[in-house]
Amino acid sequence: MDLISGIPEDVARDCLIRLPYHHFPTVASVCKAWGAQIHSPEFHRQRKTANHAQKILLTVQSKIQTQITKTGLLAKSASNPVYRLSILEPKSGSWSELGLGEELGSGLPMFCQIACVGHDLVVIGGWDPESWKASNSVFVYNFLSAKWRRGTDMPAGPRTFFACASDQDRTVYVAGGHDDEKNALRSALAYDVPRDAWEMLPDMARERDECKAVFRGGALRVIGGYCTEMQGRFERSAEVLDVGAWRWGPVEEEFLDEAACPRTCVDGGAVMYMCRGGDVVGLDGDTWRKIAKVPRELRNVACVGVLDGALVVIGSSGFGEPHVGFFLDLKSGAWANLVSPEEFTGHVQSGCLMEI
Repeated sequence: MDLISGIPEDVARDCLIRLPYHHFPTVASVCKAWGAQIHSPEFHRQRKTANHAQKILLTVQSKIQTQITKTGLLAKSASNPVYRLSILEPKSGSWSELGLGEELGSGLPMFCQIACVGHDLVVIGGWDPESWKASNSVFVYNFLSAKWRRGTDMPAGPRTFFACASDQDRTVYVAGGHDDEKNALRSALAYDVPRDAWEMLPDMARERDECKAVFRGGALRVIGGYCTEMQGRFERSAEVLDVGAWRWGPVEEEFLDEAACPRTCVDGGAVMYMCRGGDVVGLDGDTWRKIAKVPRELRNVACVGVLDGALVVIGSSGFGEPHVGFFLDLKSGAWANLVSPEEFTGHVQSGCLMEI
């Protein structure tokens, strides 16, 4: 059976690889041949090679209440803000909302973490929006089928404010955070998404609450955080897990040149970036250097992503103010405003980039 009647197969496939990602579930349901193409790894390799893959930024963002929107105030005025998944397509500048599954009908868990693996978006942990208790839940959304599924709960007891990172292939890593008694944790875990299975990693050398995880160069780096006794006083050290050897290397005591919250650290390939103290800084080799000043509208940075020679940065000018976005051209150092519809200016808790 021809992919498209009367058209050579390579031409038909060339048509299909140009489809916007959000049409994949519909196209895959048209016939078995199209479904096989959409779910084929080779199809997506060709899509990427031909430069038709799309990069999107997913954020955990609070909804703005309709009656509050009219007065220009944000969802902070609501007693229990509801969090949803917002999608930004940086190339077109368009925003949309990703529908949540039935089990997430009350909204995303507050302080949940998200990570992308292949064509799956994984939502882990957070506070249950109804009970406000720490949840170990795992939810997975597949962009090819447009369906949610429940994953195996995260093991090893309650955990909040943990670090989370993905190898983009099949595994999501979780490290640190704190338990229900506010004790900082040294433990770490790995979640194999296709197998829906968790595995305990060796403990880190130190407790790390509110740390940041970055998967970089085939290794997991867990940055900063603080121990139980220090409560909010961030340290500068980092630890690296050799994934192949399944062990942690020596603690890198001076990884950060300043003690600061590491939540904005992102891997940019040759350079690691973060927003700190009003500046964008980059780690080039062993040296952090200032790259640009952060616009005043982004005094409180919530989310950073790297794509096609630019940083996309989302944040606000202060508590309760609208969350807006800017692009930083990494070559020229120039900032450009990212237009955000009012309904997508709610508080952003976390985010991740995905290539489809």
